[in-house]
Amino acid sequence: MKLNQITDCDLDIEITGLSADSREIKSGYLFGSLNDDKFIASAIEKGAATVITPLTYKEELPVPVIHADNPNLTFAQAAAKFYGGQPAHVAAITGTNGKTSIADFIRQFLTMMGEKAASMGTLGFIKGNEAPVPSPNTTPNAVTVQKELKALADDGYDYLALEASSHGLHQYRIGGVKVDVAGFTNLTQDHMDYHKTFENYLAAKMILFTHNLVDNGTAVLNADIDVFPQLEACCRTHGKKIITYGRNGKELRLLNSQPLPHGQRLDLDYFGKRTTIDIPLAGGFQAMNVLCALGMAAALTGQPFDVIKYADKIRGAKGRLEFVGSHNGAAIYIDYAHTPDALENVIKALRPHTHNRLAVVFGCGGDRDATKRPIMGKIASDLADIVLITDDNPRTENAEDIRKQIMAACPKGKNIGNRAEAIKTAIADLQSGDVLIIAGKGHETGQYINGKIYPFSDHEEVARNI
Repeated sequence: MKLNQITDCDLDIEITGLSADSREIKSGYLFGSLNDDKFIASAIEKGAATVITPLTYKEELPVPVIHADNPNLTFAQAAAKFYGGQPAHVAAITGTNGKTSIADFIRQFLTMMGEKAASMGTLGFIKGNEAPVPSPNTTPNAVTVQKELKALADDGYDYLALEASSHGLHQYRIGGVKVDVAGFTNLTQDHMDYHKTFENYLAAKMILFTHNLVDNGTAVLNADIDVFPQLEACCRTHGKKIITYGRNGKELRLLNSQPLPHGQRLDLDYFGKRTTIDIPLAGGFQAMNVLCALGMAAALTGQPFDVIKYADKIRGAKGRLEFVGSHNGAAIYIDYAHTPDALENVIKALRPHTHNRLAVVFGCGGDRDATKRPIMGKIASDLADIVLITDDNPRTENAEDIRKQIMAACPKGKNIGNRAEAIKTAIADLQSGDVLIIAGKGHETGQYINGKIYPFSDHEEVARNI
């Protein structure tokens, strides 16, 4: 493909591929120098035919240079034109919590309706009811995204539900994706190490609505959150249609919820019609996730009353408030909760199902927002009966220091650094009527310690001890 076919450059140069990683460059490639100019020379040595750089880059190079005010976006758009295809209908969901569940629910709804649907995000790539293909990031890099979208389209997949992380949006990894329906879940503390302020964090997420969402596209918004007025105003300014959900929602209003032994009953005002549905998922936040997924699937298909027929058959995403077994008459759940809001929600969600003591095992990741550690410690101490503080993914930080920061605000916490030992201890202590929550890692199958990833699964540790 010619360079002038995938960028605004008018040069008639043959481009054989593209990458933002100099190690992947081959002869004839377009190299996106997005983060560090020091790799340009290496990319050219490997055969890069042209380079995308920021406007500030002034050095002379032996190949054509495309100067861009937003090189990440320019690169993503070039990748989209190079691969040239995506499913006919794309939904993307952003927010601090709930993205994985909602993307998974949308895929489930559409698949049950007989459509060829896929999802992309933290769980990896999932086609229909097939097993996930793992991905290293919630939102993969721009080239991977476009390759996958093209492959899905070629394979006859008409629908895709896509998680859009704040990092991925800010770095325009999905800058070349056209989105028909965009959803927003909530905004609570996370990634402050990267975004620095809530204003920056919100601005990154709003890129989905201002840039990716097509003209006359539909925004599905949580009407119960503090930033709803800002989101609504932004979407109206940009000419988007709006569907709202929640207790303050218009199209999907939650009137009442009632806990059931293995889920909950929801009374709804659903697109102007009073209806009641039972969902096999516990917790208020899961009710909100289902409402968001219903709204997004309805907007995608134009068939809201066909979508809702399958609400009672929806299944929780792996590692998201997932019931994984019982021991001595106690129920054990695994959840990905790794933010203060998520931990609070999962504990509150399972409290009505707890007839004796509620125990929680959790830690906090290293090389990430350290300010949330004491906050999560206090939440666990205040809301749970038994708390075991353990290691999550320490990464390159000292694991003991992380646990101490949590313990400082968790007087009832017991410090057991070895995660396998913490899970074993918690399960051995269970009594009839107890509920145990193992939080933080969810579906993950590795633990990142001292710069290395070691095999580790909360699911496997539970299985060993029940």
